[in-house]
Amino acid sequence: MTRFEPGDAAPDFTLNDQDGSPVSLSDFRGRSVVVYFYPAAMTPGCTTQACDFRDSLEALTAHGIQVLGISPDSPEKLKKFAERDGLTFPLLSDPSREMMTAWGAFGEKKNYGKVVQGVIRSTVVVDPEGTVELAKYNVRAKGHVARLRKDLGIDEA
Repeated sequence: MTRFEPGDAAPDFTLNDQDGSPVSLSDFRGRSVVVYFYPAAMTPGCTTQACDFRDSLEALTAHGIQVLGISPDSPEKLKKFAERDGLTFPLLSDPSREMMTAWGAFGEKKNYGKVVQGVIRSTVVVDPEGTVELAKYNVRAKGHVARLRKDLGIDEA
């Protein structure tokens, strides 16, 4: 399974957002981008993580960082998730899991002691030139955004 390391080139992608509009990583060239992968919209852990990003969005944006959330959910489900929880950053749909696989965010993982195929909760920070700055795999939903902010040198609000 591919896992990114700092210095790797981040492959471009184009996925539909919660409104059905195509969004590409290259749309944000010149800005840093946090690309985070989560298993399923509107589940407890994924909601916690998305709301943490929402609550940190102002601080991240002030540092020139764009947030993109990616799951295998349909754009329709992502739209409901965004509306329900006031999420104002793009949520992207990867139903084939092709992009997640290419980014090391889909594959074998342990779930309640069993090895299964699934989405690996992961976060990759891409710098303004399109290079991986930071890559974290198998992260916990709770407290992850606070640790990410610390790693990026962004003080808590």
